[in-house]
Amino acid sequence: MNKNACTTGAGTLHRACAQLSARAVIGVALLTASLPAALWAQAPNAIESVTGSVQGGTEVIRIDLTEALTAVPTGFTIQTPARIALDFPGVTNSMGRSAVDLNLGNLRSANVVQAGERTRVVLNLKASTAYSTQIQGKSLLITLAPVALVAPSAVAAPVFAENRNRDTLPLKDIDFRRGTDASGRIVVDLANNQVGVDIRQQGQTLVVEFLKTALPEGLRRRLDVSDFGTPVQSVTTSQFGDKVRMVVEPKGLWEHSAYQSDNQFVLEVRQQKVDESKLSQGPGYTGEKLSLNFQNIETRSLLQVIADFTNFNIVTSDSVTGAVTLRLKDVPWDQALDIILQARGLGMRKTGNVLLIAPKDELAAKDKLDLESRNAIQSLEQVRTQDFKLNYAKAEEIAKGLLGSGAPGATKILSARGSVISETRTNQLFVTDIPSKLEQVQSLIAKLDIPVRQVLIEARIVEASDTFGKSLGVRLGGRPFTLNGSQNTQFGATYITPNIPAGTAAQLGSNFGTTAGDFINLPGVGQNGFPAATFAVSLFNSSLTRLLNLEISAMEADGKGKIVSSPRIVTADQVKALIEQGTELPYQQATSSGATSIAFRKANLKLEVTPQITPEGNIILNVDVNKDSVGRATANGFAIDTKHIQTQVLVENGGTVVIGGIFEQNEREDVTKVPLLGDLPGVGNLFKTRTRTANKSELLVFISPKMISNGAALR
Repeated sequence: MNKNACTTGAGTLHRACAQLSARAVIGVALLTASLPAALWAQAPNAIESVTGSVQGGTEVIRIDLTEALTAVPTGFTIQTPARIALDFPGVTNSMGRSAVDLNLGNLRSANVVQAGERTRVVLNLKASTAYSTQIQGKSLLITLAPVALVAPSAVAAPVFAENRNRDTLPLKDIDFRRGTDASGRIVVDLANNQVGVDIRQQGQTLVVEFLKTALPEGLRRRLDVSDFGTPVQSVTTSQFGDKVRMVVEPKGLWEHSAYQSDNQFVLEVRQQKVDESKLSQGPGYTGEKLSLNFQNIETRSLLQVIADFTNFNIVTSDSVTGAVTLRLKDVPWDQALDIILQARGLGMRKTGNVLLIAPKDELAAKDKLDLESRNAIQSLEQVRTQDFKLNYAKAEEIAKGLLGSGAPGATKILSARGSVISETRTNQLFVTDIPSKLEQVQSLIAKLDIPVRQVLIEARIVEASDTFGKSLGVRLGGRPFTLNGSQNTQFGATYITPNIPAGTAAQLGSNFGTTAGDFINLPGVGQNGFPAATFAVSLFNSSLTRLLNLEISAMEADGKGKIVSSPRIVTADQVKALIEQGTELPYQQATSSGATSIAFRKANLKLEVTPQITPEGNIILNVDVNKDSVGRATANGFAIDTKHIQTQVLVENGGTVVIGGIFEQNEREDVTKVPLLGDLPGVGNLFKTRTRTANKSELLVFISPKMISNGAALR
């Protein structure tokens, strides 16, 4: 016999491979008792007894009938719970009872249930196994295949991770975080990746045990995390022998998952999403798998077969008719029901555990009628007025939202007969509408009238500069002779030769170079507003009639600078804030009449930021930072040196991140010299000047957001 398969023959009722629950057995038994006795008197065959025995270690079930079977009955097996079901068409139950206790090896008991013109024999097993059937005279022999039975108590529950540590090692840290989908995440830093972990559910709590692990005193505590808005209410961690036990207490409907990455273990508890319109919860189809093989079966009978093996009551409309041929193998029952409904153009409405099945147009007409009735009731229902006292939100803004004028594309929440009045002095709302709409307004206000979290944003703008400059130059000149033979007065005294009258001044001859006496004038360049230092040497003859002057000038400058600007501002979540400080510079501009007027332009330090707090506690910042300064003067006014950063960044609460930076390096080397003479080796330095500059500047912008709780002041 093929496992998990169903077949049908001539004159038989159609069957489905699925879990035969106790409810279905009782229901069929009640159906049997309600049929007329005359119907059974006409049955040509009947089951007289069901017995069992063990032959050579194999369980054999013997079913005795009043007449021999013409064909082996069809059947199917169920994995969980382990059962074998056989259908006997045209056979009744004459044993006078429906339950038989056997208790032979893998066999527990048997149920014989009669329904209509067929009888089903269900063998209840301890473990799922294969079987074979054989007709022997007026009896049917069912032989079970051997199976290795293991007591449930002897089966060890699998653990999340096996322990491979010999020594007891301490946990490093335990932290709780809120996930993006409002889930609670318990993060545990393990000593290494060899720590054993066991997870099990006890009632409405989760118990996590870390094997061969010690818990430091600082981590032995109970974490109350109910304010995080997750299913987890508390996390209690304690030492229990040579292992650490963590008890997680969630609330409501929840599900959990766990994973480990290197030395970090994460347990995530999330809210279980219940879709009332779905037959089974979870992604896709999640019902028990079954196999169906029907040949031209009535749709109503097929739906009754589905109802027999589910926890739903199915109410079928009188307009559901026709037959369907269907063959499915190992398909979830909710998917099988969906396939049947699509094949016959039917729809479904679910209310609790009751399914109403009817043609789609009939259900649509019913929904339309219900909606029209509901609208008619709303138009006739008496309105009443309710006042709402707002604590945090503004009554005027809430009123606009209720009327659908708070934002583009917003819909009106109140009904056509509803109205709202906002009183700004007491910050109250007076809403007039039907009771159902007032309940919606109350629920909406409860979600909107809450305190808004605040964020402290601090920016640090650091400007660093490093400058270096060096210059080396010479001046060369002199007086070659005097015309009247008198000594040169270069040194401040008049020297007269014997043949020149006393007091006669020396008549200077022609100069080399400029009138100042320098025929080479290439001095060093001053730095930082200071002139270059000089060193001069003069050479002259014994009669002081000829002079040669050499002046060497040199300057070197090294400077370092740092400017730190730190604007800070506090603002509410998702509210733009602006702070600026600086100077307004005047400039002239032309007017439409042709005259000139004075206008002002800002040279400011400005911080403009909009924070957004994420569910996990991080902060998204839309940042606009300006760092302007007064630049060089021009004919039309002062220029403005601008540094501007605009970006969006995600930062941890209390963390610091560099949102931008500019690095600039400027190096220059200039040489001025006399052609040819300046190129001579060694001596050429007397005919040139050298200037070298190297400037470095760097701008860094840091941003640090921090959430403020309990009205903490800006510090």
